Amino acid sequence: MTDPTRLPEGEPPGHEENGPEGNGPDRSGPDAGARQNADAQAAAAGPDLDVAGQDAGQGVPAGRPAANPADAQSGPSQAGSAQPAGAQGQVADAPADNWVDSYAPPEARPFLRLSRADRPIGTWLLLLPCWWGALLGASAVPETAGWLTVWIIVGCGLGAFLMRGAGCTWNDITDRDIDDKVARTRSRPIPSGQVTVRGALIWMSVQSVVALAILLTFNLNAILLGILSLGLVAIYPFAKRFTWWPQVFLGLAFNWGALLAWTAQTGSIALPAVFLYLAGICWTIFYDTIYAHQDKEDDALIGVKSTALLFGDNTLTWLRGFLVGTVVLMSLAVIYALAPLADPLKMSIGLCAAWAFGAHMNWQLGKLDNDDTETCLRLFRSNRDAGLIVALFLAISLLV
Repeated sequence: MTDPTRLPEGEPPGHEENGPEGNGPDRSGPDAGARQNADAQAAAAGPDLDVAGQDAGQGVPAGRPAANPADAQSGPSQAGSAQPAGAQGQVADAPADNWVDSYAPPEARPFLRLSRADRPIGTWLLLLPCWWGALLGASAVPETAGWLTVWIIVGCGLGAFLMRGAGCTWNDITDRDIDDKVARTRSRPIPSGQVTVRGALIWMSVQSVVALAILLTFNLNAILLGILSLGLVAIYPFAKRFTWWPQVFLGLAFNWGALLAWTAQTGSIALPAVFLYLAGICWTIFYDTIYAHQDKEDDALIGVKSTALLFGDNTLTWLRGFLVGTVVLMSLAVIYALAPLADPLKMSIGLCAAWAFGAHMNWQLGKLDNDDTETCLRLFRSNRDAGLIVALFLAISLLV
């Protein structure tokens, strides 16, 4: 099942996220038997804990027995969370050597897993359009370039981590009854009993408040755009229930940063930012369709919709179309942003961003096997690198 936010978890082009849970090629993909391993881990972990204080429908899914009292008492107690008996609580599709499970304090791990901090690809996929918008905006309006650009890049990095975490938490709250039925997601903190719904809501609120504090350092128009984005974040988790195109809603939410960062840099939205936003949406449909092919069998069984199921055997043809759309729209963004400067060198380097981006996406299509979950996850994660290629060329164009 897809989620950005997930943005995403494996990690995309380069995630999320990627993918969006994550998630880029900064981590090796799971073994080919990932689904069987997830089931084996669930069996080895024993029954989930029945977390005290949960309301009906918000705790352990119906039909699951509570852990025995001895297991429930082992280890330190934690408000709002509980560890599954006999297991460390690692999420099935997280890299074995991720920093959360290796170094984070044990009491913090369930909440960091809830935020997908163990699968950073989604953060990258949410962040990269922000960097594109800030860098292209600084090139288009040179008098705004400088320390403002540096702060927007840093602030968006912090904000992407926090809002991706808040978005994933919200996604897992709304999907808790679905995640329990999918092999890859049933080990997530809420369906596995590591975190209660109440604890997740509190954690989501904390992340959102800190992200708001960062947003308030931007100009008024950017702040308003940031607030408007919350509607898309709230709607996305439900999209898979009513449309075959939930990846469009993910794209609308995950690429909003292109509009916000451009506006934070220049003071207002302009046509180049809109083209950049649309290019990002095409890119998101591209990488998240690849990601969704991992869950297509489970999704079909439980009635969840996705472009992977919609496109089916025609996936390659559809993805080629979104590749072309991405390159054309990003080229238009660069042309409309940089043409007034009458600087051929800047324009050429800027256009290289779109062309190199397209080349990486085309490479992904050459490697794609819809029925190989390991390959799908690896390609999804590689989108971090694809997005960084764009940021690199736009940064060079700004500096020349």
